[in-house]
Amino acid sequence: MSKKVLGRGLSALLNDASNDINSARDEGAGKIVGHTADLDINTITTNPFQPRTQFSEEHLEELATSIRQFGVIQPITVRKVGFNSFQLISGERRFRASKRAGLTHIPAYIRLADDQQMLEMALIENIQRRDLDPIEVASSFKQLIDECHLTQEEMSARVGKKRSTITNYLRLLRLEPVLQAGMRDGILSMGHGRALINVEDPKVQLRIYQMIVSGNLSVRQTEKLVKDYQEGNFDSKRTSTTVKVTLPPEIAGGAEILKKCIGAKVDVRINEKGRGSIVIPFKSKEEFERIKNILSKQE
Repeated sequence: MSKKVLGRGLSALLNDASNDINSARDEGAGKIVGHTADLDINTITTNPFQPRTQFSEEHLEELATSIRQFGVIQPITVRKVGFNSFQLISGERRFRASKRAGLTHIPAYIRLADDQQMLEMALIENIQRRDLDPIEVASSFKQLIDECHLTQEEMSARVGKKRSTITNYLRLLRLEPVLQAGMRDGILSMGHGRALINVEDPKVQLRIYQMIVSGNLSVRQTEKLVKDYQEGNFDSKRTSTTVKVTLPPEIAGGAEILKKCIGAKVDVRINEKGRGSIVIPFKSKEEFERIKNILSKQE
């Protein structure tokens, strides 16, 4: 929630005509550089010097579908060219797909004139924060590489992390969008992500992700599934390798109450660490709508 509030706060600052910030030398520039703001998508124009002019309609539609489900995971980057006016620097596929998905606002990093040094400092400071999820850290590393023209060796020296650590973060950005969203939401850990990146087939990635969620699989169990896949022993129809854990009485009792409340089967699972999931299967669209209506009325 705090990240969204920050974005709205920056948006309000950018819409203050009496305090328009266009350069890194302007007062308040530090509140913009290195942060993300939700921008009105209609205030952004594409770069006329963009060397890429052809975009696959099929790939744009796939990305638009992902954005409808999970939002824009990696912000675009824009240059402020005037009051409430921005020009796209990078992320044109995300920008076009967001328009196609019907978004009215899009998360964006904002560049100001003469802000190179300030941007580098802000991004490095941002990476040092402890409340970032792995995808946010990876995106910050990528932005340092792309916009501050730092090598991984230079980044390693500036942020005090091993080059191998930086490489491992960057590799997470190759995961399917649904998996990246899962990491941002805390469903997957970085250990899960590092294991899954070794699976090249996106469909298998997603299948293993479903197994992790439904079975609350540990990183070690996930690594075992990936190893099975690499050795040709992976059965995509298997359910999970989770260890059977007896439900505590209070959770088992709650599951029974929930089952009676919605009139449907409720599958509650929990792992050794106390993390769990609730799965409510349904047989038809009508049954899904019935369950949804019951749950939506619960306060």
